[in-house]
Amino acid sequence: MEIARLLPPTAVRALGPLSSKKRLFHEIAEIAAQAYGLDAAATIDALQERESLGPTGVGHGVALPHARVDGIPDVAGVFLRLDRPMDFDSVDRQPVDLVFALFAPRDSGVDHLKALALVSRTMREGATCAKLRANSDPAKLHAILTAPRVNRAA
Repeated sequence: MEIARLLPPTAVRALGPLSSKKRLFHEIAEIAAQAYGLDAAATIDALQERESLGPTGVGHGVALPHARVDGIPDVAGVFLRLDRPMDFDSVDRQPVDLVFALFAPRDSGVDHLKALALVSRTMREGATCAKLRANSDPAKLHAILTAPRVNRAA
């Protein structure tokens, strides 16, 4: 599995300041509606429901909100680079400025977990995050995220 398969250029954005996690989820849902035809209201509800189980802010300024939704055939993502970090109740209590949301079909099984693991590994790479933070052009952000990576698995 590759990020390029999960993330089309139309689902990558750089955004100005957002006031809350709820506002962020609205932005993610609108992008998912445009890119994948998902119902925005149902997408917001799914993200909030998952977040109620525990925050998806994984630390170092990165959040990986994810949800299972109806109306999507395969796992798909939305990436946002925020101009100003926002509070996200992250595990390290640091604000978030890089957000990679994933959506999976309700019956996706292991594909959802594989995609989440791939995105998590990618977003743990310090050099990748530094490049993402240094760019605001969506095309460049997409290129950084989808660049081939050396497989570090032994």
